[in-house]
Amino acid sequence: MIYVVGIGPGDACYLTRRAEEVIQKAEILIGAERNIESIQGFKGEKIELRELSMLVKYLESNGHKNIAVLASGDPLIYGIGKYLASHIAHDKLEVVPGISAIQYLFSRIPLDMNDLYMTSSHGKFPDFDRVLSYPKVAMVTDQRIGPYEIATEIMKRNLSKIMIIGENLTYPDEKIAPYYPKAIKAEMQFKRNVVVILDEKQ
Repeated sequence: MIYVVGIGPGDACYLTRRAEEVIQKAEILIGAERNIESIQGFKGEKIELRELSMLVKYLESNGHKNIAVLASGDPLIYGIGKYLASHIAHDKLEVVPGISAIQYLFSRIPLDMNDLYMTSSHGKFPDFDRVLSYPKVAMVTDQRIGPYEIATEIMKRNLSKIMIIGENLTYPDEKIAPYYPKAIKAEMQFKRNVVVILDEKQ
C-alpha cells in the first residue's frame, strides 16, 4: 500500500497519531531530505525524493510494499497529494492528512479560518485581481512570488490590507509578524513563509 503522509508544518510534535502508525509500519520512507530527517528511529529504507515522474514509476513497481511518501503540512493543501492521486490507482493509495502550515499559522495569530481563500504562488503567477478581492487570504509562497511581490500588487491597487507573515513555522527560529504592505522592501528576506492577507477592518 502507498501512503501519502502529512507530517505537519515542521516540528515532529505536530504529527498525528495516524501518521505515526503508518510511518512505523512502512518498509520504505520517501520524501525531501528535511522531512526524512524529522522522522526519528525509522529502521527501514529511506529514499530522498527528486523527480515526481520517477517517483510514480517507482511506486507503481513497488506497490506491493508498504511505502510512506512524506509530505510537509497536509498532502492535499498545495502538496504532493494532488499529483499522486492523479497518477496512482485510488485502491492502492491512502492519503493521511496532516496539520498544514496555514492551519498552524492561523492558530498562532489566532484567527478563525471561516470563509478563508487559500492559494499558492508555487510555479505560477497568481491572479491578484481575484486573490485580493477576498477579505481573508492565505498564500503559500515561493522564491519567485513572496511577501514583497504580494505587497507590491496590493499597493498597485491602492487597497487597505494588512499582511501577516509566518516564517519557519514550528521551528526554533519561527517568526510571525504583521506588516503594512508599504513597510515591506525588496531587500527584506523572508524564509519558508506563509502570508495571510487581511482587509484592515478585520
